[in-house]
Amino acid sequence: MSNGFKSGFVNIFGAPNAGKSTLLNLLLGERLVITSPKVQTTRHRILGIFSEPGYQIVFSDTPGIIEPKYKLHRKMMDQVKSALEDADVAIVVHDINRPKEELEAITDPLRLKVPVILLLNKTDVIKDKSTIEGLVKQYQEKYPNWEVLPISARKEENTKRIMPLILERLPEGEAFYPDDSISDRNERFFVAELIREQIYNLYEEEIPYHAAVLIQAFEEKTTLTVIKADIIVSRETQKIILLGKGGSMIKQLGIRARQAMEEFLQRKVHLELFVKVRPKWRDNENYLREYGYN
Repeated sequence: MSNGFKSGFVNIFGAPNAGKSTLLNLLLGERLVITSPKVQTTRHRILGIFSEPGYQIVFSDTPGIIEPKYKLHRKMMDQVKSALEDADVAIVVHDINRPKEELEAITDPLRLKVPVILLLNKTDVIKDKSTIEGLVKQYQEKYPNWEVLPISARKEENTKRIMPLILERLPEGEAFYPDDSISDRNERFFVAELIREQIYNLYEEEIPYHAAVLIQAFEEKTTLTVIKADIIVSRETQKIILLGKGGSMIKQLGIRARQAMEEFLQRKVHLELFVKVRPKWRDNENYLREYGYN
């Protein structure tokens, strides 16, 4: 690799529903991470790899920082801790409409020791520009060593300034991944995430938070890919809700998930979904390991 080549890990932190995943998809130019208005959509640490002549940025989207209530939550927070260890640059995403104290509750325990870019997201909700300017000034005074940038990831406002800020802070080094890599995860992982995304979009109340997806078969045939997946829930009543009257809801879920998979895989998909009840799976070490929460 020639001198001057830059590479490093840029890890994204923030509260649930701050817009981290939307931001990562925008920076990558790929719809790599599932998104939902509901909190705790991201459960895994996902690497998104962005390579250009002269640099490679390995973005890391971590679960939103929460107070753990289950073993699942503790494993999610373990992934946040591991992201701290290899970060070269940290991006902290905060909903500008939320209190400053919420940001402090997240960043103080992290004790970030690398260059930090604070993105004050969701500025499109605020109509008065002077209000935004005032808030930016307050955050800059609170965090004088951080770069503070107001943005709207959803509206793509002010987001073109993010990449130059990252490159200014990125160290020189060798590329970590081949140029054509876009993630460290395989296709099985992403199709499971696409099913989970539709669960978040279609179902209310506790269903998305009690559901896990396990791909049992992923077979590439000549004309299509055959995928069989188990949806795991905690209670029989949740299974009934997932299925819907006469199987209407699971059918709608299957249609939406299959369409998303075909767009992602760029080929026809035959999808079969099965709902299984595993009581208290979120606190069961063996189940968590089986479902990919190591």
